[in-house]
Amino acid sequence: MKETRLQQHVRAPWRGLALMFLGIPASLVGLWFITVVSMITSFVGVLLFPSAVMLLRSQLDAYRDRINRWTNVRIQRPYLPEAEQEPGLNGMFKRFVALISDPATWRDYLWVVADPIVSVFTAALPGLLILYGIWGYVLAAFAGGMIGHYGGSDWYAYIHVTDGYDQDTGRVLSTVFVATLCIAVGYLIGPKMMTAYGHWGRTILGPTKKSELALRVQHLTETRSDAVDASAAELRRIERDLHDGAQARLVAMGMSLGAIEHLLDKDPEKARFLLAQTRESSAKALHELRDLVRGIHPPVLADRGIGDAVQALALDHPLKVEVSAELPARPEPPVESAAYFAVSEILTNAAKHSGASRVWVDMRYEHGMLRITVTDDGHGGASLDGGSGLRGIERRIGTFDGVLALNSPVGGPTIVTLELPCALSSPKTSPS
Repeated sequence: MKETRLQQHVRAPWRGLALMFLGIPASLVGLWFITVVSMITSFVGVLLFPSAVMLLRSQLDAYRDRINRWTNVRIQRPYLPEAEQEPGLNGMFKRFVALISDPATWRDYLWVVADPIVSVFTAALPGLLILYGIWGYVLAAFAGGMIGHYGGSDWYAYIHVTDGYDQDTGRVLSTVFVATLCIAVGYLIGPKMMTAYGHWGRTILGPTKKSELALRVQHLTETRSDAVDASAAELRRIERDLHDGAQARLVAMGMSLGAIEHLLDKDPEKARFLLAQTRESSAKALHELRDLVRGIHPPVLADRGIGDAVQALALDHPLKVEVSAELPARPEPPVESAAYFAVSEILTNAAKHSGASRVWVDMRYEHGMLRITVTDDGHGGASLDGGSGLRGIERRIGTFDGVLALNSPVGGPTIVTLELPCALSSPKTSPS
């Protein structure tokens, strides 16, 4: 759920403090990492280095996750893809070389060293200001004289705290004013400081050009493989449907026509009966061919676009499906087709597994993305694990750099969100 501006201002200072305190275990991991680095000249260092790197990466993944959730900055994991590990000492040494030559390994260590300082002046600064303001209220209320008496720091900002502080109304009011100002400024600058911290995080923890290209190549390799597998599966399905359906009927029709040809003179009545059966078989074959074509690329999708095509799906669906489509124009045909079949699969899953009675489909185009949200009122508990159909949908849209997000708590509802980057055709024009 998207936060309001008020929620962002209220939560940002405390999130910043949480990020600062997260640096404590990260620093300990960093100390262990540099200790292992100092032993690299020995076999023990080579042996421990991969585990130290993995421990550091898992710690910094927590930073990436929080920055992604708490700011408007997005950070991808920057690490170069690891080759399949070979057994034995040779494989261990190759992994050591791959990790130590990955620039992200050393950028992680730079983060651990520099972040405790940077976080104080960015993410944690608003929270520290608020705490300082609260401390000012405590001083103004009763603690000023105690601090001066017991030898603590005798200044609050520019205000001198002494034994007679509690009796000095002017200095008490000044303390309250400064404290209030600190708290107000802390809440006011919280989101901006979190954004600044997010940019710092992306600079150090994000991918470099080299790792970005390597990750992109890996992604394209995976999606190409998925696309090839999906195409092969689709071809097998078409071949199977043709062989078991229309092809079998056409063969039977050919045999029936041969029998009719021999019966025309001998038994016209039986020939007429076989002819009627053949006509019925031809109608069924035509219907099966139309279904097959509709499964490859539905005519309504080609003619009227994804909005009307999903509306047609909704009309034939066993559940009550409401469709809302706000698309100023049509997406590119491959993206449109992938999105259509993804929605079709999600609706099929909802009918089979969700126990829902109603489904809502919302389609819109925002910021260069075709965004589709499918919500049902079922019992929830859906998962991407275990080779589910949703994982297949994720692979299908991944070919177009699309992403799938699933929110399905036990008890429902289930919300599946698809986002596919695409361009639209020219805007729709109303018929003259």
